[in-house]
Amino acid sequence: MPSRRRPSKHTRPGRPLDLGRHPRRTHTSRGAFLVRDVPAAQAAKDYVCPGCHGTVQAGTAHVVAWPEVPSLGFTSGLDERRHWHTHCWRIHR
Repeated sequence: MPSRRRPSKHTRPGRPLDLGRHPRRTHTSRGAFLVRDVPAAQAAKDYVCPGCHGTVQAGTAHVVAWPEVPSLGFTSGLDERRHWHTHCWRIHR
């Protein structure tokens, strides 16, 4: 019987981010980032917050941030986007 598991998210191509939700430019100690607010109604998946390593649960308003200039080895800053708890983004930027 073939496996029903989805391929690893690390081997699937990245999904394009909906830029229609108005990202804003923010300058941090690590450089310039584009940041987009995700309302609770649009938060459909769980993510691991890079600030606290806790779960950003589906249905929780949060922010998505990615570098304006991609790091070496990345073709786009979108490849580096991360979902943060709003509070964690504020204190770690």
